[in-house]
Amino acid sequence: MPATPSNQHTRSQLPRQVADAYVDAYIALDPVNGTFLGDPASHSRLPDLSPAGLEAVAELARETLARLDEAERAPGADSDVERRCARLLRERLTAELAVHDAEEPLRAVSNLGSPVHNVREVFTVTPTDTDEDWAAVAARLRAVPAAFAGYRETLDLGLRRKLHGAPRPTATFVGQLTEWAGQGRGWFEEFAADGPEALRGELTEAARAADAATAELRDWMRDVYAPAIEGSPEVVGRERYARWSRYYNGTDLDLDEAYAYGWSEFHRLLGEMRAEAEKILPGAATPWVALAHLDEHGRHIEGVDEVRQWLQGVMDEAIEALDGTHFELAERVRKVESCIAPPGGAAAPYYTPPSVDFSRPGRTWLPTMGATRFPVYDLLSTWYHEGVPGHHLQLAQWAHVAEDLSRYQATLGGVSANAEGWALYAERLMDELGFLTDAETRIGYLDAQMMRAARVIVDIGMHLELEIPADSPFHPGERWTPDLAQEFFGAHSSRPADFVESELTRYLSIPGQAIGYKLGERAWLLGRANARAAHGDAFDAKAWHMAALSQGSLGLDDLVEELSRL
Repeated sequence: MPATPSNQHTRSQLPRQVADAYVDAYIALDPVNGTFLGDPASHSRLPDLSPAGLEAVAELARETLARLDEAERAPGADSDVERRCARLLRERLTAELAVHDAEEPLRAVSNLGSPVHNVREVFTVTPTDTDEDWAAVAARLRAVPAAFAGYRETLDLGLRRKLHGAPRPTATFVGQLTEWAGQGRGWFEEFAADGPEALRGELTEAARAADAATAELRDWMRDVYAPAIEGSPEVVGRERYARWSRYYNGTDLDLDEAYAYGWSEFHRLLGEMRAEAEKILPGAATPWVALAHLDEHGRHIEGVDEVRQWLQGVMDEAIEALDGTHFELAERVRKVESCIAPPGGAAAPYYTPPSVDFSRPGRTWLPTMGATRFPVYDLLSTWYHEGVPGHHLQLAQWAHVAEDLSRYQATLGGVSANAEGWALYAERLMDELGFLTDAETRIGYLDAQMMRAARVIVDIGMHLELEIPADSPFHPGERWTPDLAQEFFGAHSSRPADFVESELTRYLSIPGQAIGYKLGERAWLLGRANARAAHGDAFDAKAWHMAALSQGSLGLDDLVEELSRL
């Protein structure tokens, strides 16, 4: 029986016990996260995405905060490990409740990371090794129509309360649902086709019902939801943005200072990119002209399976080079798999962490967007970010030390800016260590860094409708709009038009998340600089990296302070 506040409450509980009881109770309500954590009881179920289901999760958070109040008074609660866990749990649940109480989930329409995206993605990590696994898949497929109906109920309540998503993400989402529903076999039936013959009929029937529910949701989004919100604002404004920024970054940012920092990084990186561009194509008008030259004449990987194997090699080679020198990796942390993302999602690569018991390894995912030819400059630094030493080393290390911390700190308590900041720090670390020595791979790294600086500028700028500075090379003195943001992003990135379109839609529907890469990196760099200054010549980068990665999740409020102590 999963732990709940009522059946696990004792006066002797400490914050880490409260946190782990919360994990058990939460995954009973949200089996999607249960599957990501490797809980077998979750694999056949889906969450209740209706308003009642959302309220049940919020009530669990409220009860857990009340229990945390008592746990923090218990003997032993002032130790470092208990203190860090308690601060994270309180900050995360408070931020989540602020989002819930503002009824933000009633607006949850996006091209990435919506409840519907999560339902689809969880099938890609659900075990499928045995007939018993596939029987659980069949049960989960049968749960899709009810889950989608609950999600529609939530959005419908948002319409009635005039709390809804933006038109552009809605249009993109309708297109994704259309692709998933298919014209013959839909995505779910295609997925179920790999099941065993003994369950063929059951799987096909359940998958077809899931595909039909996808088409039904698409029709409602297209015919009811989209017309109802036509002409609505695309941006969220300062108050909503600040709420989401706290949720994704674990701190109350000075948004104007962060916007100025984004511009300072833009100018710094532009200078470095021009120097590398001159080596590639002397006299190039902009760095992106040189990058376009690399698209045609630079090193490429031909073929989808070939690029998957190449990316696997990038991660394997990084592990061999870094383990024992800059990191000390457990054997199970050394395993990571390169995968091709299923079609119909957003354009950005992503990572899925291992289950807590490592029965499912960490995996990187490349969306090909129909391409079969892949430039190396665009991939190398990205896979240092998504794989090694980026997301994989951090999130797999969290899982490895979960019993020493708490499962909450290693899983549900993750703060986006911490993880994305580490992954961007990891890209910079590989540059510092000399893994990006030629102009081609280094300008690719700088282009990726520039994309993260541009995210800070356009995400804050367009949602707060700020003025573009006078020293900007782009529309100085004008106020940001989504159209200007897309034009700016496209002009200062090597990414193709469909990627730029996908990114801007993402920023419009997930405000405050995209800024955490650069601001999180700044926190990691400051924490390292403070620790190095404190230790002087005795500073041990390998020991610092492993201690930092073994702390579990921290919001930016606490990250610099804790890193500086190591």
